[in-house]
Amino acid sequence: MKRLSLFAILAIFALAVYGQEPKFAPVDASPADIVYYSLNAAKVKDGSTPLIKLIYSRPSKKGREIFGVLEQFDKVWRVGANECTEIRFYTRASIGGKSIKAGTYSLFAIPARDKWTLIINRQTDRWGAFSYNQDQDVVRVEVPVKTLDKPVEVLSVTFTAQPQGANMVLAWDRTQVELPIAIK
Repeated sequence: MKRLSLFAILAIFALAVYGQEPKFAPVDASPADIVYYSLNAAKVKDGSTPLIKLIYSRPSKKGREIFGVLEQFDKVWRVGANECTEIRFYTRASIGGKSIKAGTYSLFAIPARDKWTLIINRQTDRWGAFSYNQDQDVVRVEVPVKTLDKPVEVLSVTFTAQPQGANMVLAWDRTQVELPIAIK
C-alpha cells in the first residue's frame, strides 16, 4: 500500500511539473543588436569571417535629452543599455596608435560636450558601467563630437570603410562620434 501511495504522489507531482508553462522574460525596452565590419560579413557564403563584431543594446531617445542629462558628461558610460557593449576583433587591430590583440573587449565612453573618450577595456560580461575598472583599459582615445541637424531616435552604430581599416560611427540624439580602427 505504501508503494502504491508513493507512486500516486510521484505521478501527480510529475504531471503538475510537466503541465507548467515556462516563464519568459519580457522583451527588452532596449533590444540587443549586432553590427559587423565588413557590414555584410555575417551573410557571406564564401566561408570568410568578419574583421570586427560589435554587440550592443539600443536605447531610444523617447523625447529625453540624452547627453549631459540622461548620460552625464564626464562619467563613464557603457555605450548602450543593459550589458556592456562588446567588441570583438578577429585579427590584430590598432586604435590611436596602440596595437590590440585579436579577442573580445568591452567598449565604454566618457561623453563630453565637444569630445568623447572612447575606451577599449578587457572586462566583459558586465552590467552597465557599475563595475568598470580603469586598470583593465587597453586603449583610450579622444574623438571629436559632430552635432547632427536631425536627431537619431535609437542609438545606432555602423562601420565605414577607410583605406587602413574602418571607422566605427556611433550616433544617438544629435551626437555622432567616429573611432578610426586600423586593421592589420
